[in-house]
Amino acid sequence: MSQNKTKKKFVYLISPNKIKSDNFYTDLSLIFNTKKVSFFQLRLKEETNKTKLKIGKKIKKICKKHNVKFLINDNPTLAKKLNADGCHLGQKDMSILKARKILKNKIIGITCHNSIELARRGIEDGADYLAFGAFYYSQTKKTKYKASLKILKLAKKITNVPLVAIGGIKLNNYKKLLLNKANFLAISSYIWNNKKYKPLTAIKKLK
Repeated sequence: MSQNKTKKKFVYLISPNKIKSDNFYTDLSLIFNTKKVSFFQLRLKEETNKTKLKIGKKIKKICKKHNVKFLINDNPTLAKKLNADGCHLGQKDMSILKARKILKNKIIGITCHNSIELARRGIEDGADYLAFGAFYYSQTKKTKYKASLKILKLAKKITNVPLVAIGGIKLNNYKKLLLNKANFLAISSYIWNNKKYKPLTAIKKLK
């Protein structure tokens, strides 16, 4: 999980909560063409596994074509069925150790909220990346935990595992996170629910 030296591929793109039309797949291809996205996470909380499988198969093809790592949120079993590149786990999901038995050497990332203690545990359990947040107000999900820039600097002192910043990241705050040692920025609403810009324009603004 190394980061592109030019810092161009710093976006960790998360799907919208619902994928309603085929326009989404067209937009996704255009976004990946900008070569700014390293990871794409499929996060559909309210869909059935059958629907997630169907959507996941289409997305996987697009990810493969554009050399973007394809991750599944919360569900290592679904990640295995889709032969995705890995999965992301929240603190209430399956443990990393159990997920590792299912996914072997695939990418497994873990949510650490605003806690160095959770980060230490994640490192011990062999997480491939640590996600901290929310750094800012998020439209995508309710923000129970608030993270400060200081947590990124603290985490960098204890590990070389890549750090992902999440929560309300948009045009006027993303650079601050990159300057404060975040390797990747997990972004969703800014791309998919932007009232001002279409998805392609929105991602092009992140330089």
